[in-house]
Amino acid sequence: MILSDRDIKKAIKEGRIKITPAPDYAEQLGPCSIDLRLGNKFRIFKNSLHPYIDVKASIPVDDIMEEVVIKKGHPFVLHPGDLALAITEENLQIADDLIGRIEGRSSLGRLGIIVHGTASVFDPGWNGKPAMELGNLGVMPVALYPGMRICAFTFEELTSPSEFPYGKHKASHYAGQSSPMASQLNRDFQKRRRQK
Repeated sequence: MILSDRDIKKAIKEGRIKITPAPDYAEQLGPCSIDLRLGNKFRIFKNSLHPYIDVKASIPVDDIMEEVVIKKGHPFVLHPGDLALAITEENLQIADDLIGRIEGRSSLGRLGIIVHGTASVFDPGWNGKPAMELGNLGVMPVALYPGMRICAFTFEELTSPSEFPYGKHKASHYAGQSSPMASQLNRDFQKRRRQK
């Protein structure tokens, strides 16, 4: 069951959803979602250094990606065909009996900006700054500003609290992130090699 606006406010009041800094309900709360704002840290590809990314190999994250911090009032320009990892300004913590789903905003989608490629679910127990896979499917560059509303979160109740919430599970690669983290997919292959 998806939480309504009144249930989102109730869950925040009860501490089942924690958003820091606290949201401005008049600006950020919708009928069944709450908008979060764009942070100022981005991770972009340096695609001229390597011919491809081998997901099975140890990914040299510092060689293929770099973090960019945008100063207040300045834009981050996302060009057509580009992908950038970004985080929200807010930290989000979700109780063990809820999941969060991130969605893009229609106003940005109409410009060609997508907020997530695949990772829309934030597991029970999530705690950190949500990461987004920002992409520009449009034909023109788009200037994005830290502090602008970038995504909407909806929340759903589980039938019971999770036995192994995110952060307590071994595969919780991105727990507690405060900057956009690059893919940790190579860990899956490293784990398989150790098990053999």
